[in-house]
Amino acid sequence: MITAVVYSESGGTYKTTMTANVAVALERMELNTLVLDLDPQEGNLTSLFDAGEHRSDPDADNLVKHILDMPDGEFHDLIETTEEGVDIIPSHDMLGDFTSNLEQKISYETGMKNMSREEYPRFELLHELLWKKQELHKEYDAILIDPNARAEDLLYNAIFALRTLVAPVKPAGKGNLSLEGLEELVGNMENQLDIEIGLSCVVPSGVGQTNAHQQYQQQFENTEEFATPVSIGNRESLMDAMWEARGSAFKVVEERWKTFEKDGQMVSEPGQRRVRDREVETLRRLYELAWFIATTTFDADIDPVLELDIQGHTNRTIDLKEDDKTEATTA
Repeated sequence: MITAVVYSESGGTYKTTMTANVAVALERMELNTLVLDLDPQEGNLTSLFDAGEHRSDPDADNLVKHILDMPDGEFHDLIETTEEGVDIIPSHDMLGDFTSNLEQKISYETGMKNMSREEYPRFELLHELLWKKQELHKEYDAILIDPNARAEDLLYNAIFALRTLVAPVKPAGKGNLSLEGLEELVGNMENQLDIEIGLSCVVPSGVGQTNAHQQYQQQFENTEEFATPVSIGNRESLMDAMWEARGSAFKVVEERWKTFEKDGQMVSEPGQRRVRDREVETLRRLYELAWFIATTTFDADIDPVLELDIQGHTNRTIDLKEDDKTEATTA
């Protein structure tokens, strides 16, 4: 099955929106897809998909309780289905205290079982939950994780469980530094976790038209050390609209969501956005990214055709195997 952690050490790389867009693209490819939101901060994947009604309730059952084997309910009751068909296990405030809660569990269990702290499988708990206890590989074709950014227990559990990274990077000096830091982090994690970690691809994101951005983009694309299947342009308006639409960039374009001034107030409504070829091309690249992960990294057999049902407009059919990237069809 397809498993990937979308990870970046730096902000502003579209990490969360990329996770959402790849998940929706995989779902559109008829792959049953689940995302886990391990980021306790505001503006996370849970907020984007308008999920997690009880994420601030300290008494509510949540993923942390299941990882630490102290659930307050059935695991599958945690799963919510988004409007676009992707399933999500929402974030919860308890994620912010994961390490302290884990330390308490380790202290208790090592004392009870007479084992050393070094023997305790602190990074294997999520792996145990997903694959051995819940056997999610029997239910889902793809599982993605949007993790917290800090290199700590929760991130290590995510990487140990899924083993593959998708790395959005900034096309600037910090992007190269982030990439070097990512390679060092992967090496350190492989040694610490005693597993092989695959880097599916690196995705330059927020690429502008400046000479510096274009130069860095070419450096990423020309290296043989990792795959760079697509780059994502500076589509700040499109990505920002996702938070208003509470969904993917595909939803924004198809439902034509836009934020504008109305009667002296800023409002966001569907049916107002112009259909821009550059944004349709961005959807193509996001779909191609998901297709690359599915087919090249995981050898899945996927139909590379994207159908866009755009409100009030001629539909678009995008076939990744065709030279004509945005062939129009009758609505």
